[in-house]
Amino acid sequence: MHKTITLRLDSDKYDLIKHLAELENRPISNFIETATIKYIQANEYADEFEMEENTFKQKLNESIARGIADANANRGRFI
Repeated sequence: MHKTITLRLDSDKYDLIKHLAELENRPISNFIETATIKYIQANEYADEFEMEENTFKQKLNESIARGIADANANRGRFI
């Protein structure tokens, strides 16, 4: 089910987004949705190669395990 949102932009940002959407022959809403999804995929998810690399880094895995244990025991502080 589609949801509707309201987005406030100053004129300069709106004009830039509108121009970029027109270059790709897309509606502004589709351009914003696509750009948002691309941003999330690029910044929030590790691809299969990053995951494989991290799996084989023993020191990193050990450090993560210690950090989780410290967090669960309320040791240290979050910055």
